Amino acid sequence: MRLAKRIEKLPPYLFVEINKKIAAKRAAGVDVVSFAIGDPDLPTPKHILDAMWKAAQVPANHRYPESDGLPEFRKAIAEWYQKRFGVTLDPDKEVLPLIGSKEGIGHIALCFIDPGDIALVPDPAYPVYAIGTMFAGGESHYLPLTAENGFLPDLDAIPQNVLKKAKVLWLNYPNNPTGAVADLKFFEKAVAFAKKHDIPICHDGPYTEIAYDGYKPVSFLQAKGAMDVGIEFHSLSKSYNMTGWRVGMAVGNAQMINALMRVKSNLDSGIPQSIQQMAIDALRGPQGCIADNVKVYQRRRDKLVPALNRLGLKVLSPKAALYLWARVPEGHTSASYAAKLIDEAGIVVTPGRGYGEHGEGYIRLSITLPDDRVDEALKRLQALKPGK
Repeated sequence: MRLAKRIEKLPPYLFVEINKKIAAKRAAGVDVVSFAIGDPDLPTPKHILDAMWKAAQVPANHRYPESDGLPEFRKAIAEWYQKRFGVTLDPDKEVLPLIGSKEGIGHIALCFIDPGDIALVPDPAYPVYAIGTMFAGGESHYLPLTAENGFLPDLDAIPQNVLKKAKVLWLNYPNNPTGAVADLKFFEKAVAFAKKHDIPICHDGPYTEIAYDGYKPVSFLQAKGAMDVGIEFHSLSKSYNMTGWRVGMAVGNAQMINALMRVKSNLDSGIPQSIQQMAIDALRGPQGCIADNVKVYQRRRDKLVPALNRLGLKVLSPKAALYLWARVPEGHTSASYAAKLIDEAGIVVTPGRGYGEHGEGYIRLSITLPDDRVDEALKRLQALKPGK
């Protein structure tokens, strides 16, 4: 049997490999504390679950949904964007529900990338930006995100020969894995760049509601002219603890939304309608659950940052998102320090190199595990010797 070349060169998905390592350690009797995957441990709020349960009793919701989602769900998304960001969206042309934002992120390259085309992809970054590009037959040109540039890409440094072949620019703020944030000034510069070079922008913004110390992240679509050149992916996963329900959205430029809808309609049958109903209730219902979540995450952040710094890692308290991006001590690679933590303390983190070449020298910790496990990890970290 011969597999397609794209499968032969496809690397194992980062978190599949990490889960295998965790399973192996647990099988060996190790009590593993995992900071690896950004999957909220807090439950979906009851009022949202109640809405899904009620909708599940309606026979009409047992049938195939439409790929473009319920009109009422699209309207609820538009209302939420207007209320949260002051962004006006046409629910019928500028809003597209997704089976989790990952689905749209993975498919959008099929709308813009032909074989030999280039996607401008940040490094380090969520792996799906580059994987989707590869599936479409394109290549990724990586934009270094470093501490020195505030983990923002230097758009002026992109070579002209790359720009001529570039068909899409990926951005992601608040950022995974670094926790960095971007302001409207940066997004406006990106819009000007996109217009100058005729390169559409895909902004991945699922962490806008997870922010600390009074900080309020902006939407890319708030930048002047953003609707002319880009779309934004968002999700209910992190805001409402709904990762397992697989529901998100793409919003923005109508031509880009239509292109993604045409791909979706040929590949999937949409989000189950009872889940769309629960999403409507999440967006329109009480929003206090988000603030409650943030308090929990901020408490965990404030416990872990000093413990990591004591060990000789360098980590700043992020303003947003669910991750700590920690520079490892000299003499270690991201992989070697991750191995040290699991071997000496039974603690799993994600090596930064898994997010790209410029993630080398860092590890990522997700703060989405129960408080008792965080406290257990703190005890183990305190028992380790600083430095090597």
